[in-house]
Amino acid sequence: NSVDIAWDLLMSDSFQKLRTKIASNPDELRRFRQLVVNSVMATDIMDKDLGAARKARWNKAFAQGSERAKEDTVATNSRDDINRKATIVIEHLIQASDVSHTMQHWHIYRKWNERFFIECYQAYTSGRAEANPVDNWYKGEMGFFDFYIIPLAKKLSECGVFGVSSDEYLNYAVRNRQEWEERGQEVVASMIEKVERREASQEVDCEGRREKAPLHNRGDDMTRMMHHLTRSSG
Repeated sequence: NSVDIAWDLLMSDSFQKLRTKIASNPDELRRFRQLVVNSVMATDIMDKDLGAARKARWNKAFAQGSERAKEDTVATNSRDDINRKATIVIEHLIQASDVSHTMQHWHIYRKWNERFFIECYQAYTSGRAEANPVDNWYKGEMGFFDFYIIPLAKKLSECGVFGVSSDEYLNYAVRNRQEWEERGQEVVASMIEKVERREASQEVDCEGRREKAPLHNRGDDMTRMMHHLTRSSG
C-alpha cells in the first residue's frame, strides 16, 4: 500500500540525508517507524481493541486529578513521559485530520459530507458495499458526532496541542452537531434527490448511446461489404 511505498522510498539512497535528519541512529529510526505505523493504525476507528488501547494510552499520558498523576508530577518531564504524550497526541492529530471537515465551518462540513455520501451511495449501487447510506445517514452522523467527533475534539482541547484554536475546533464540532440535528434530514433528502437525478441523467445518456449503436454497426457492415465486393471484382 501507500505506506509501504513511502517507506521504501525513504529507505532508498536518494533520501539518505533526509533519514539522517529524522533519525540519527537505528534505535531512533525504529522509533520513527513505530510512530508511523501507530499513526496510520489510528485512523482505523472501527477496531474496538485498537480504540480501547488508544484510550488507555491517553488516560495514562494525560490523567488529571488521580493520585497517580499527583505522584508523577515530578517526573512529567522525563523522556518516557514526553515520548508517551507526543505519540498519543500525534495519533489523535491523525484522527482529527481524517475527519477535519466536521470541526470546521458548516459549509465545509456539508461539502465533504455530501461527497462522502455520494461515494458510499455509488459503492452500494455498484455492488461494492452492502449497506445503503440512504437508510441511516442522518442517525449515523448524529452518533458519529456524539461518540467520536466531539470526544476527539475535547481531547485535543484538553491537551492544548492547537493552543487557542483547540477551543475553536471543539465549538465548530458542537455547532455542526446541533445544526445537523435541526437540518440533517432536509440535507439527506436533498442529497438523495441529487444522486437520483444524476442516475436518471446517466440512464438517459446510456439509452441515447444504445439507440445510436445500431446505425454505427450498420455503417461498419456496409464498409466491410464494399471492401469485400471491391476485392471480389478485382
